[in-house]
Amino acid sequence: MSTEPLSDSPGPGEEQPLDGLPLDGALRLATRRLAAAGIVSARAEAELLAAHAFRGADGAEPSRGQIAARALVGSAVAPDGYEDLIAARAERVPLQHLTGRAPFRHLTLSVGPGVFVPRPETEILIDHLNAYVGSLETPDRAVIVDLATGSGALALAAAHENPGSRVIGVELSETAAAWARRNASTAFALAGGPAIADRVEIRTEDAARALPGWEGAVDAVVTNPPYIPTAAVPRDPEVAHHDPEMALYGGSADGMAIPTAFVRRAARLLRPGGLLIMEHAEVQEEPAAALFASAGFTDVVTVPDLTGRPRATKGYAGG
Repeated sequence: MSTEPLSDSPGPGEEQPLDGLPLDGALRLATRRLAAAGIVSARAEAELLAAHAFRGADGAEPSRGQIAARALVGSAVAPDGYEDLIAARAERVPLQHLTGRAPFRHLTLSVGPGVFVPRPETEILIDHLNAYVGSLETPDRAVIVDLATGSGALALAAAHENPGSRVIGVELSETAAAWARRNASTAFALAGGPAIADRVEIRTEDAARALPGWEGAVDAVVTNPPYIPTAAVPRDPEVAHHDPEMALYGGSADGMAIPTAFVRRAARLLRPGGLLIMEHAEVQEEPAAALFASAGFTDVVTVPDLTGRPRATKGYAGG
């Protein structure tokens, strides 16, 4: 075990470099720095960034458990580059930008500057989509559309979890669409192979006018549209400074202008009885329900997230 001295309390204005320190001490210092920067899951992120810094030439990384074991044994030192990763995260660069990856459902997506980082709360939309597709007479021929697909998270999860379905992801941003296409070609390497990727098409279009000629031919639409009010400022620096504005702001004081355009387009794309499920802010529960009803959707209900907050609304296209 290394006997190299470790100071947890550097002098004024100093920070002890992490690279080359015994791993256990480096993790403790990194956790302290991240916590001081306001990151709640500081220890977990310190371990995840250490795992990323340890990645091999083939891109393989040790797990968090393996990192903890190496630190406990005491034979490992913090890898080169760990200091820079922790410094960037302390500046609130998103963890996913530093690792280049974001988990979503059973997939691992590539993300970075210019594309919205998918959130765990959005995963609930896929549960409701799956239940609906499974109720169809021919679920293996379902046509699913993801409006404002971003990284492709919803579109690719829909394809992965609904075998045989055809999925179209629509995205206005060329940059984000490029990330989605990259994920369509790589995210299934460990989750089903190219047969799934072949069922996903990414189109660069305005979702409010998307897919001309597909009216009445779509079984389900899922969407996580931009819905933040134009004057609002996201609390988290990762969102405010790193997520693209196009993916955040809903185009009006109440944030509902873009969601309104999406709901109206979905109403035209869906066949009678087709499902629309849309994420929104907690405070938009009532406006979203009214919007669905005004667009002709029936059986409109609010969908809570895992904490019970009103996270989405779903309904079925009228005849």
